[in-house]
Amino acid sequence: MSGLRITLSQYWEKVQNTLFPYLEETLDSPLSERLLNCIAVLDMVRIERFVFDFRGCVGRPPKNRTAIARAFIAKTVFDISTTKLLIDRLKSDRNLRRVCGFESSLQIPSESAFSRAFQEFALTKLAAEAHQALIRTVYKNKIVQHVSKDSTAIEGREKAVKKVKVVKEKKKKRAPKGCAELTRIEKQAAGVMSLDEMIKDLPTACDVGQKTSSTGHSYAWVGYKLHLSVDDHGIPLAAILSSASMNDSQAAIPLANLTAKYVTNLYDLMDSGYYANAIIMHSEALGHVPIIDRAAKGEAQKKEKEAEKLARQNLNWMPAEVMRYKTRTTIERVNARLKEEFGAFNIRVKGACKVFAHLMYGVLAQTADQLLKLAT
Repeated sequence: MSGLRITLSQYWEKVQNTLFPYLEETLDSPLSERLLNCIAVLDMVRIERFVFDFRGCVGRPPKNRTAIARAFIAKTVFDISTTKLLIDRLKSDRNLRRVCGFESSLQIPSESAFSRAFQEFALTKLAAEAHQALIRTVYKNKIVQHVSKDSTAIEGREKAVKKVKVVKEKKKKRAPKGCAELTRIEKQAAGVMSLDEMIKDLPTACDVGQKTSSTGHSYAWVGYKLHLSVDDHGIPLAAILSSASMNDSQAAIPLANLTAKYVTNLYDLMDSGYYANAIIMHSEALGHVPIIDRAAKGEAQKKEKEAEKLARQNLNWMPAEVMRYKTRTTIERVNARLKEEFGAFNIRVKGACKVFAHLMYGVLAQTADQLLKLAT
């Protein structure tokens, strides 16, 4: 058993032997399995540690921000689509209400108060901060073998920004070698930008994106892209939001740097959309081994064909890179679960800041849920 599993198993044993018996005595029984899962997620995340404390500030203090923050986590775990439905659920479910921190239904704020709190949490990146703290704690002094990177389409409920038509200028003389303007990826790889500058430089406006599915069919959507890095166990390690039209490769280096702040890994797994010399060199500079699908780019095809022949001759053996690349399917399951179970399909807010906050609640809850599954 790996060190990560041992750590999580010890935590889960404490939850079962200490927290659950206490709650069964204090709350109305019986406790549903989903409520127990929500309680375990809230206990692991402990988002209240990152909520700003208004005690001592001038003026009337706002409604209980800690309870509201916990309620947003519960909303994601129970996959409740709207804030109005969340309020109705809190009023009717006494156990859930008390778990979130509201002692009576009279303490539950109005829908507008929830909306104001959500905006505050979005501006302060509350969910993202809690997620980073959770990853930092869980993966301290641990090594991850493979980190897979990919993006997923996020459909928004807003109009796409109109693109400004660029007037074609007369052809200019080619700039001397070494004087041409660097591309975004080259600037990122050159080390002239900090991580915050890299992320701020990425476009985040709502626009039209287009992708080709694994079956070869092309589809388009209006909204954003969520870029994720995921480990072998299907646990999201880092996330970045961008415009839907942005190429995946432009988020590869900032996503790698963001992941490297909290996790030490050995291999970077990416599809052919990330194939670029700057990305390969940056991965190697971090001490990783990049494994990128190059077949679509027309490189190393001869080598791959020879490997396939050897694999046919001996069915029990396959090249190491091929075997490692197969673990990248984990991120596809993570993206699907994020949409189906943790609210990424129910985007009802507008603007990149709020959309990212909504998605990060889902990423945070999914991370804790997947860690609990790993523990059991």
